[in-house]
Amino acid sequence: MNHDVAFEIRNASKIYQGARRVEALGGVNLIAKPGSFSAVLGPSGCGKSTLLNALAGFESVTTGTVEVFGQEVRGPGPKRAVVFQDASLLPWFTIRENILLSAKVRGDNSGKIYDQANLLIERVGLAGFEDHYPAELSGGMRQRVGIARALLMRPDVLLMDEPFGALDAQTRLQMQELLLDVWEEYRTTVVFITHDIDEAILLADVVHVMSARPGRIEMSIEVDLSRPRSVDLIMSANFNIIRRQIFDCIRAHA
Repeated sequence: MNHDVAFEIRNASKIYQGARRVEALGGVNLIAKPGSFSAVLGPSGCGKSTLLNALAGFESVTTGTVEVFGQEVRGPGPKRAVVFQDASLLPWFTIRENILLSAKVRGDNSGKIYDQANLLIERVGLAGFEDHYPAELSGGMRQRVGIARALLMRPDVLLMDEPFGALDAQTRLQMQELLLDVWEEYRTTVVFITHDIDEAILLADVVHVMSARPGRIEMSIEVDLSRPRSVDLIMSANFNIIRRQIFDCIRAHA
């Protein structure tokens, strides 16, 4: 097992054969170090979610390879946790029960896992809401549950598919700062799908810009901004330089 590379995608393509042939990905190459935060940015329909699903093991690539810590991805696994735009909580479970769900499915009912769940509940700002039900929470709070549930799995890679896309602007900023704080503490390898340039720059170590379908990585930009970060960085000169680079790349390949 190669512990120097968190994941590597080599020359990956994805073709859907239905009523018509659709080439979603066309020769994607992507690599990340352990503990890094990668953002994948691109227009709707460019294959961002297809790429994430290939890493998660929900879909296989047509050609090429997808490896996580040196092991080829052949299906879903507990070391790759996913947070979607919809937290997909079970409405008849409390917040604590939803967070513990994946652990219980694995047969882990230890006192230690309950202690870890309580720690995460506090860490993501849900203390006092443990016994509430999803319908009693706002959209942002439900996403906090999804993040806590994913982190409880202690994944090697955390895959996030536009998790804040449905939130209002103020809540989105709050969730971005929460994610920055939690990532600083846990340093899980993260792949974050988004179509928001500012969000990608604020969160990531590297921003990968995808072309329109068939999706390819057109440019990878190192985000040379110091950590820890806050949303105040959005107004800085260096932030705007990186934003311009990404904007020019997107416009050139629109």
